[in-house]
Amino acid sequence: MLYTIAVILVVLWLIGLVSSYTMGGLIHILLAIAVIVILLQVINERK
Repeated sequence: MLYTIAVILVVLWLIGLVSSYTMGGLIHILLAIAVIVILLQVINERK
């Protein structure tokens, strides 16, 4: 579940990066959230 959300956020970030320069802050927030979710998924798999 978390992995799916992370993939969706990364895709949205890439679309935003390619299509728009005006929403730079939102793009970086989406990237940060995606990275955090991926890290949480990796940590949870190891337990």
